[in-house]
Amino acid sequence: MIILGLNAYHADSSACLVQNGQLVAAAEEERFRRIKHWAGFPRLAIEYCLQEAKISLGEVNHIAINSNPKTNLLRKTWYSLVTRPDWRIIIDRARNARQRMSIADTLSKEFPGQSCSATVHHIEHHLAHVASSFFVCPFEEAVVLSVDGFGDFASAAWGVGKGGSISLEKKVFFPHSLGIFYQAMTQYLGFPHYGDEYKVMGLAPYGQPEFRCEMETIVRKQSDGAFELALEFFRHHNQKIEYKWNNGIPVIGQLFAKPLEELLGPARKEGEPLEQKHKDMARSVQWMYEEALFHLLNKLHARYRLDSLALAGGCAMNSVANGKIYARTPFKRAYIQSAAGDAGGAIGAAFSVWCTLSGGKRNFVMDHAYWGPHFSMANIETLLDAEALRLGQAGCRVIKVTEDLLVKQTAKAIADGLVVGWFQDRMEWGPRALGNRSILGDPRRDDMKDILNLKIKRRESFRPFAPSIVREAVSEWFETDDDVPFMMKVFQVRENKRTQIPTVTHVDGSGRLQTVCQKVNPRYHRLLKEFESLTHVPIILNTSFNENEPVVCQPQEALDCFLRTRMDVLVLGDHYIERLS
Repeated sequence: MIILGLNAYHADSSACLVQNGQLVAAAEEERFRRIKHWAGFPRLAIEYCLQEAKISLGEVNHIAINSNPKTNLLRKTWYSLVTRPDWRIIIDRARNARQRMSIADTLSKEFPGQSCSATVHHIEHHLAHVASSFFVCPFEEAVVLSVDGFGDFASAAWGVGKGGSISLEKKVFFPHSLGIFYQAMTQYLGFPHYGDEYKVMGLAPYGQPEFRCEMETIVRKQSDGAFELALEFFRHHNQKIEYKWNNGIPVIGQLFAKPLEELLGPARKEGEPLEQKHKDMARSVQWMYEEALFHLLNKLHARYRLDSLALAGGCAMNSVANGKIYARTPFKRAYIQSAAGDAGGAIGAAFSVWCTLSGGKRNFVMDHAYWGPHFSMANIETLLDAEALRLGQAGCRVIKVTEDLLVKQTAKAIADGLVVGWFQDRMEWGPRALGNRSILGDPRRDDMKDILNLKIKRRESFRPFAPSIVREAVSEWFETDDDVPFMMKVFQVRENKRTQIPTVTHVDGSGRLQTVCQKVNPRYHRLLKEFESLTHVPIILNTSFNENEPVVCQPQEALDCFLRTRMDVLVLGDHYIERLS
């Protein structure tokens, strides 16, 4: 049974391919289009998945998409009749629904000459979210929770996953949404672009939650664990908001209303200086999100009496809150896959179809994120031959070495304070670079953040860099012994270790760690161990291999990024490329 899973006509468009219950390939469209968060129909991601599986579109049996516009139809109709929102909202949503319902026609247009007789399945948005976590997690039974902006007229859903089935018991419906709250406040703080919420999360530790009372006016916790918004502070429920989801960068217009500025003061404009009140506001927003999330999680644990949690949805990307789940709730285990947001819905839709049609059979656990394209040594050598002149003009030397020498040279370069581009094997699934498309640096240097921002990143100074650590050393360096393979949880660095790794220790003493196991990524693990042998620190600074663009996918993109920035070393497979001048 071959199932093609899709997140289409939405931000972070993506595709995956599941064959007999096993994930074969998964990738976001942005990596091929080179446009962050690309929204539309994921033709190139589909093309990659088919190539990776060595099949044609005609061999696909089922197509699963993570949206079902027919879901909650009565509730949508009732809301429109009662509230009479701007008629343009209804037209926009109807247009998007038509696109999602015409997937088969779109495939025929995008893949001419390839017949497609696959059955199309529309999986409700939040079911796809929780399935993307539970059906690939190691738990036999767990509480499942999805929290995001909106999908199929709901912003959250919860219930229980057991074996090969999921039962959703309750949802939070439009117009109430924790995701919209966080996104609106992100805009208010002067970060207007889609996906900028992580900037608020990074800014929050520099402030104090001085605006808690105001936040509790905006978000109201309910006795059953749910939440409501004070709608007078928002525009999404009754005014036309600009949404662009088709063939390009996603755009969302202003979500907050004038009363929010009357409550909190004038909104910060993009590019204006960040003052302490903005840092305090960011901390207060993060505080409110955590208050609402943990209120809900505690209610769910009390209701279901299960110690395992499978979490998904765009809000599950809030790694700071994720790292507090064990401290703030009774849950003992929490799984969040590497693409917890809408991209991951492609996997959830595909595995929902698989579990339904196979009678509830589960035979796959996602313990790594390496599901994207890979390139042979022959591909890399052909590229380096073609680019020999450009490399020479840039004063670079290229050598091919054994793995033993490769990790030794790279570890020494990092220990010497050089910035290294590290390109290996299959590209990561999800937004995080996890050791195959990474830029690496020395976490011991106080100035490494400034070096990276000067040479490559040019990003806000308040944003932290992340540590990769060998799995066996986690409890020695962090206040946890949890598996964090996808960099989806933030934990405190042990106090006696913080001065040893200042560049990856955030201002509040935390770090968004990635645990690296030898069996999952042996070469990256070996590099970490070699760095440890040189420095007695089993940790390397790891940030995404990009420069204000999507993470690099192909060797050509890695080489281009290396040459146009001031990166010191590029490791392409077995090839070590260094600047001599």
